[in-house]
Amino acid sequence: MTDRLAALAALEQKILWLASWTIHNANHLRENADGLKVGGHQASSASLATIMTALYFAVLRPEDRVAVKPHASPNFHAIQYLLGNQTREKLENFRGFKGAQSYPSRTKDVDDVDFSTGSVGLGVAQTLFSSLAQDYVRAHGWGLERPEGRMVALIGDAEMDEGNIYEALIEGWKHGLRNTWWVVDYNRQSLDAVVREGLWERFEAMFRNFGWDVVILKYGKLLEAAFAEPGGEALRRWIDTCPNQLYAALCYQGGAAWRKRLEDDIGDQGAVTALIGRRSDAELARLMTNLAGHDLPSLLEAFEGIDHDRPVCFIAYTIKGFGLPFQGHKDNHAGLMTPAQMEAFRAAMSVRPGHEWDRFEGLSVPAKTLEAFLKDVPFAARGRRRYEGAKLPIPDRLAVPMQPAMSTQQGFGLILNEIARGKEPFAERIVTCSPDVTVSTNLGAFVNRRGLFAREALADTFKQERIPSTFTWDFSPKGQHIELGIAEMNLFILLSALGLTHSIHGERLLPVGTLYDPFIQRGLDALNYACYQDARFMLVATPSGVTLAPEGGAHQSIATPLIGMAQDGLAAFEPAFVDELAAIMRFGFDYMQRDGEGDPDEETWLRDETGGSVYLRLSTRTLDQPQRTMDEALASDVINGAYWLRRPGANAGVVIAYMGATASEAIAAAGLLAESHRDVGVLAVTSSDRLNAGWTAAERARQRGHDQATSHVERLLGGLTRDCGLVTVVDGHPATLAWLGAVHGHRVKSLGVEHFGQTGTVGDLYRHHGIDANAILHAAQAIMGARPVRYLRALA
Repeated sequence: MTDRLAALAALEQKILWLASWTIHNANHLRENADGLKVGGHQASSASLATIMTALYFAVLRPEDRVAVKPHASPNFHAIQYLLGNQTREKLENFRGFKGAQSYPSRTKDVDDVDFSTGSVGLGVAQTLFSSLAQDYVRAHGWGLERPEGRMVALIGDAEMDEGNIYEALIEGWKHGLRNTWWVVDYNRQSLDAVVREGLWERFEAMFRNFGWDVVILKYGKLLEAAFAEPGGEALRRWIDTCPNQLYAALCYQGGAAWRKRLEDDIGDQGAVTALIGRRSDAELARLMTNLAGHDLPSLLEAFEGIDHDRPVCFIAYTIKGFGLPFQGHKDNHAGLMTPAQMEAFRAAMSVRPGHEWDRFEGLSVPAKTLEAFLKDVPFAARGRRRYEGAKLPIPDRLAVPMQPAMSTQQGFGLILNEIARGKEPFAERIVTCSPDVTVSTNLGAFVNRRGLFAREALADTFKQERIPSTFTWDFSPKGQHIELGIAEMNLFILLSALGLTHSIHGERLLPVGTLYDPFIQRGLDALNYACYQDARFMLVATPSGVTLAPEGGAHQSIATPLIGMAQDGLAAFEPAFVDELAAIMRFGFDYMQRDGEGDPDEETWLRDETGGSVYLRLSTRTLDQPQRTMDEALASDVINGAYWLRRPGANAGVVIAYMGATASEAIAAAGLLAESHRDVGVLAVTSSDRLNAGWTAAERARQRGHDQATSHVERLLGGLTRDCGLVTVVDGHPATLAWLGAVHGHRVKSLGVEHFGQTGTVGDLYRHHGIDANAILHAAQAIMGARPVRYLRALA
């Protein structure tokens, strides 16, 4: 064995030990602390130990990025520990509070995680879209001083059941995917079972159909050598036809079981009998488990043999739990070695008690040799590989050609069009994307001016044929819009990739993605994943609510305001008027670039300096626009979540708090109430999310000794008497604003939408769901008690 292979084999052994010991130690601590076992990834980690050794210590370069199979987290942390990027303290506290994470996390782990993984399938698709993002960045002439990187995913074969992987494959084919490797850990076992026979053939055909190269890594060098012996072809045929369940069971049972089965099935054929007989039980077990996924020479030959940028799928045969006492057993997913098994494993690894964390303990290769080898590992040649893209200055105001009556969706399109017309540097870094709803979400004007992105130019045929059209669909490497098919999962994972280019590729983009608001829920797992990675983007969801009346219940969102409030890493807004929207978008483009430490603003108690992504819930409903100047104070209130559209008087008996498209109903109801009730207030809520977040943060601050901490909503409602009631109204779930009564103990009646809508006019649906002006009057009557309210009609 060469010096290089000897070093790699030693490191593979060390990774197997450290990963197993990390899990064992974590379970020992948890059991002592609370009597609970935390489960184990020992089997899944073991099946990938050789593959990860070959990749991280020989094949990968600093510009490459990897999404690690979630259950291989202990391997990843062990590798980073050997490279000096992970601490012993974090490993000792694996799965504990602030210890190394169960699944690799960009935001919570101290080691060099490229892509967070956890919810299976998402990290896989992220590598594909990150490669497309790299192509976008480089096609625009940015980051060319750095070499192109490969985006690599380590995938469990059962993970390939996830539908978002196939949605991503289609999009990759459309956009000419390059520089992407997917390595399938084909151990033929899932969490609960053994996978179906012949699955690899389906994988191979599918990937080839989408233009990928496919490399099958089935046999290691020992097996290949055995096949060349007399009788070897019979052995190969037996392996090729052996059912997955039987092969896994024999891997678990060991050499004697292999011998009996082989002799029973093919052992009376002279040459093959001799082939089997020449080997001891231990040698036979080693031979029959010598799959290519556990054979360093085979892996290195395959990985280092790729000399092109076409996407490649490696299907690497492995054994789940390879090298551990329960290898191949169908129950090994959550299996943990017993103390006795761990002691036997310790002895096999030559690890002395008390030296479990020593980096080179038990290895036959000298420590100095391994230390020198690790210093020359190409992947770690430049240290930590995260970049910091330069921040882009945002103008103090975003221009918008105001009209007397507009919708927020229309205003969004006009604001982007004005940005596209201008020459501000930040406009060059905006990249828009949409799942086949570009025109209907008002991105058309921006795309006309800035073009669609493709690595190769493609002219608009309609334009060439002189067919009149409102839209120009020219594709070019300089285009700033990425058109997707109808798959919301792809939209959110693309936004995640584009929103991390400042860190992954060293060049900052300002991604803006649009979709219909109800279909956020179709891609919610991917949206959560994008936020968990701390990707930065602006999500524009329009149209929204039952205000989209003619489309019916399937296109009318109810729960999305609550999603906006609950989703970490996403600041949600729902403005009613276009001048509010312009102020919010200006804030959003700046907020997307912030990366502070998280100290709260002592005016709002929001952690705005940390930055994040932005969600705009917009509407197609045309509203009369207020004639006013958006001064600094008003803009600040809009961004902080609410302002007084009509300030309540000292004797206010009711305040109407509205959000979004219900503004006209709230204003109309307030006008009717004012004829018989003095001092009625109207509170314009632009972000229930930020109001609520500031309120809860201020309460935490008070509990921690900041006695004077006061949030924006507490100041807004602080002047109301305790007898004043609140009526809240939103085209969404009523709980969105129902919490306002708890701020200072005011009575509250919350109006909103709780059930699927239907087709009709806006008036029909507002009456049906009880969010029209008449319903607001009824709620005001109920909350104020005996004083009669004029103009009441019976509720529909």
